[in-house]
Amino acid sequence: MELSVSEISAAVGGSIIYGDENIKVKNISLNSQVMKGDDLFVPVIGERVDAHRFILQAISNGAVCSFTSRHKSLKDFKKDLGENESGFICDEAFSENSEKTEKKPHSLTHSFALISVDDTVAALQVLGAYYRDNYVKIPFVGVTGSVGKTTTREMIASALSAGFRVYATKGNSNSQVGVPITVTETDSNAQIGVIELGMSEFGEMTRISNVAKPDTAVITNIGISHINQLKTRENILIQKLHITDGMKSGGVLILNGDDEYLKDIDAKKLHEYGIAEDKELKLLFYGTGENCDFRAQDIVLKDGYPEFTIVDTHTGERARKSLSVMGDHMILNAVASVCAASVYGIKIEDSFSALSGFTGVKGRGEIYKVSGMTIIDDSYNAAPDSMKAGLKVLWDMPCGNRKKAVLADMLELGEKEAEYHREVGEFMAQNGILPDELLLLGNLSENIAKGLTENLSSREKTPSIKHFSELSELMDYLKASLKPGDTVLFKGSNSMGLSKAVKALLED
Repeated sequence: MELSVSEISAAVGGSIIYGDENIKVKNISLNSQVMKGDDLFVPVIGERVDAHRFILQAISNGAVCSFTSRHKSLKDFKKDLGENESGFICDEAFSENSEKTEKKPHSLTHSFALISVDDTVAALQVLGAYYRDNYVKIPFVGVTGSVGKTTTREMIASALSAGFRVYATKGNSNSQVGVPITVTETDSNAQIGVIELGMSEFGEMTRISNVAKPDTAVITNIGISHINQLKTRENILIQKLHITDGMKSGGVLILNGDDEYLKDIDAKKLHEYGIAEDKELKLLFYGTGENCDFRAQDIVLKDGYPEFTIVDTHTGERARKSLSVMGDHMILNAVASVCAASVYGIKIEDSFSALSGFTGVKGRGEIYKVSGMTIIDDSYNAAPDSMKAGLKVLWDMPCGNRKKAVLADMLELGEKEAEYHREVGEFMAQNGILPDELLLLGNLSENIAKGLTENLSSREKTPSIKHFSELSELMDYLKASLKPGDTVLFKGSNSMGLSKAVKALLED
């Protein structure tokens, strides 16, 4: 990106209250401490912290421009931050982690500009949409769903790489502040983009779809992630379907034909939900059922790795390959990816071949072989469906010694959170997934143990179950008890910190 301050201000309907309108902006940052070079700083007003207090820190670290919604004039800015004979004084911003306030003077110069806007996040979204309209002319494949978004995004990128130079969302920048930045960072050499769209509240999908403007959209499933905010799975379905809001007529909507909420979607139902009423979209379904346009057939697992055939049921085109990632839940992700690649003219044989080399995403089912042990790092996040899938991967793996499941609380599941955790334990009992040890972290995870023990028959051996309230206690136990030959799964919500346990084990 290279936009002048004047162009940015005009695009977002802002007002330049300080600085040179010709300054060039090349990057966007939400973190006042981290700049990539010639950055626009966007201070977000959060529940606990208003990042406007860090504007001067952003300047000090290399920002050349900042939005502000707290100041309508330079006089407001000076009054808010304080001024003395040395220039501006930034107190809190330079001592965020210090008990004692350290005051450091900072003088503004014409190498920095301030743009006043009504709402900094809304302005960022408008800027992202403006950049998409005027500078990013390649097609985008948008990906959403309750679980599996990031893995499916990366698998689609792999499948598309058989025919194109691909740009994909980096990390987890899939939110209403992440998507606009992702759009502005689009590689100028890319021929197609794959962009992840996440949402956790009403209206968020509409906002980010209107920024990304996907040409093709993929919905992986409708689960219960964020049900605490959205209340029902039907609400989650409707909000996910709003990924079509930014699409033009003629776009392609790719849906999981095995998902109970998605399999019956058609134009009529979309219109009943008030979605895509003014446009015609082509719907394609993927999965294993008879209703699917792209179908996985003749599935076998070889030491946990899926081998199967993908068929285009309309043309009869097919290919058979093995995946380099474990778990039968990866099959649908692969079929979705091949289906998306076919929209852009890539043959199944070519896209499936490219996809077969995909080895996973950090923290989402990565497998490490260390000190004779196998560690399955699925610690990035968790919902009931993904936790069940992770447990099945653990159980399907060949193992010379013991299998251990380290499971932490799944968060943001609403009023039925205890029931959803118990459901995971019931799944383990019903499918005979009985690791040698079940290690649980957090208060909610105790319900997993209840669901397991209450549903085991008297003939089945109950796994050794240990509960930990602190991550440090769990880490100490793992370091003391793990032995060569052990296979260990780590799965839980990101904020529970299991990734720290994985990192510590790998470094030890």
